[in-house]
Amino acid sequence: MAGRRLLVATAVVVAAAAAAALEAINVTTVAFEEGYTPLFGFDNILRSADDRTVSLLLDRSTGSGFMSSSMYQHGFFSASIKLPSDYTAGVVVAFYTSNGDVIEKRHDELDFEFLGNIRGKPWRVQTNVYGNGSVSRGREERYLLPFDPTTEFHRYSILWTRAAIIFFVDDVPIREVRRTPAMTGDFPSKPMSIYATVWDASTWATSGGRYRVNYRYGPFVASFTDLALLGCRVGDPIGQMLSSAACAAAEDALLASDLAVMTLEKQQAMRRFREQNMVYSYCYDTLRYPAPFPECDVVDSERRRFKGSGHLRLAFRRRRRTRPGSRPARPTRAADM
Repeated sequence: MAGRRLLVATAVVVAAAAAAALEAINVTTVAFEEGYTPLFGFDNILRSADDRTVSLLLDRSTGSGFMSSSMYQHGFFSASIKLPSDYTAGVVVAFYTSNGDVIEKRHDELDFEFLGNIRGKPWRVQTNVYGNGSVSRGREERYLLPFDPTTEFHRYSILWTRAAIIFFVDDVPIREVRRTPAMTGDFPSKPMSIYATVWDASTWATSGGRYRVNYRYGPFVASFTDLALLGCRVGDPIGQMLSSAACAAAEDALLASDLAVMTLEKQQAMRRFREQNMVYSYCYDTLRYPAPFPECDVVDSERRRFKGSGHLRLAFRRRRRTRPGSRPARPTRAADM
C-alpha cells in the first residue's frame, strides 16, 4: 500500500512540475457584461457582485447557459471552471465554440465537454472538433483529469487559428489539431460564438445512459470565472468582414504570439498529459474509422495502449492530488470511462 501511495504521489509531483515549467498564459479577462449574454435558463444564471464570476444551475425545471455577445473569426477563448460535486451522473457541463445557431447544416464547433459520473468515480472531459457540418466524423478524445475539478477553479482554453487548434488545461496543451489539405472543410473556418452550458444528458453522458441525472442531488452548479475573449469580432458569419484587414492583422498577431507557438517544452508537456490521462482517442478507433484521419499523429508507443475501439487497453489509475495520509484513488477500468 505504501508503494502504491508513493507512485500516485510521484505522478502528481511530476505533473505539477511539468505544468510549472511552462510559462503561464497571461491574457486580459472580461466582466460578463463586457463579452457575454444569457442564453437560456435565465433564472438559473447567477452573477457575482463584480460580474466576473457566473454560476450556471441545472435543476428539475431547466439547465442554463450563456454565450458571447459577438462572433469571432479565430481567437483564444478561456474560462476557469469549477464543476459540481458528489453524484453528477447524466450531467454535462460544456465550454465550446459553435456557429450552429446560424449555420445549421454546415456548422463548425470546438468542444470541451465535462461528463458527470456516479459517486466515487471521476468527471471525464472530452474534446471534439467539427467543421462544415462533419458531425458524422466525430473527432473525440477523452481524458481523466489529474486533479479534482470540483474543489477549486481550473482553466480550460481553446486556441483557434487558421493553421491549428490547441486545447489547454491549466495552460498545459493537451491536444493539437494541425490543419492539413486533406481535412478540406472538416477544419473549422467560419466565425463562431463562445458558449457555456450545463444540461441534462441522461440518455448518453454516463455509461451510455445507464445512469441518469438524479435531481435529489441538485441543483448542480458549474461556476465560471476568468473569462477571456481574444480574437477578431465579426458580425456576420458569411459576410464580407471575413476578409477585412483588421481581422487579417489580428490573425497574424495571434499566430506570432507565444500562445500559438508550440515550443519543445509545450510538446513534451502535451505528450506527458496524454500518456498519463487520455482514455479514448478517435485516432486509434479502428472499429469506427478503419482509415485514420489525415490530421492524426499516430504514435506507436501511444497506440499500443489502446484497443481497436480507441479505448484504453489496460486499467487506468486516476491521477489526482492526494492529501497526506489519504488513500490513493482506486484503479478505474477503461470500461468505466
